[in-house]
Amino acid sequence: MSASTLITVAPSGAETAKADFPQLPTTTEELVETAQRCEAAGAGLIHVHVRDPENDHAPTLDPVRLRDTVQALREATDLVIQLSTGGSVHDPLESRLTVLEAEPDSCSLTCGTLNFGDNIFLNPFPFMSQLYVQAQEREVVPEFELFDLGHVAAMRRLIDAHGLPFGGKVHVDFVTNVPGGMPGTVEALVAGVSMLPEEVTSWSATGIGRAHLPIAAAALAAGGHLRVGMEDNLLYARGQQVQHNVEFVERVVDIATAMQRPPMSTTEARELLGVKERRTR
Repeated sequence: MSASTLITVAPSGAETAKADFPQLPTTTEELVETAQRCEAAGAGLIHVHVRDPENDHAPTLDPVRLRDTVQALREATDLVIQLSTGGSVHDPLESRLTVLEAEPDSCSLTCGTLNFGDNIFLNPFPFMSQLYVQAQEREVVPEFELFDLGHVAAMRRLIDAHGLPFGGKVHVDFVTNVPGGMPGTVEALVAGVSMLPEEVTSWSATGIGRAHLPIAAAALAAGGHLRVGMEDNLLYARGQQVQHNVEFVERVVDIATAMQRPPMSTTEARELLGVKERRTR
């Protein structure tokens, strides 16, 4: 069990509309302010979906916006910067492959296709392989996103086919309670963790919606790390909307510290994940 906890903040996602939830950080300025406050509170990594303020704050994979966002976050914080390669469920595969051109520290790599609410989140194995090899070549550390138990086997297949990621570390994130994926229960999380191959060096867990706190507590108790944020949950408590992502970070920092697994520094996070040094300041 790790003595400290990597806390990831996922501040916006691709599903919630800014018009429906104005406190969602979608501009570069809002993302930077969110990142700075969350880093100060104890976050070590930021998982980023980029939005286009000139198009109703819709999700975008525009390469200029991606690169500018990465640069702004890198100049303003020491957080590990992870770009989503999932984009929105409507983004074509060929566009998702261009995300790594923005030179993030890390990228998400979802290990299989699944029902995603009323939509299909498409991740065929040839696409996963191509993305994985590109991450190796560009020296970007992937985070394997596991939405279901079959995704653990798909990750095993990727490693067998292509070897270890850049940096030699294998970090995974269980994303639970998505309609169509694994349930957000302790039993499902434990089953997933028990299936992880020996190459895995660290794992985290995410509970969507009401699974947020139970999954956080279970992950901490089992030696895992945490992801929180408005991408995964819009309520701080029943009937109480969250107003800023830092509220989620501060709460899990308190829980982790009480369980004697305080938050990692950004330096420790970089060592845990084996990311390449890209900071110039």
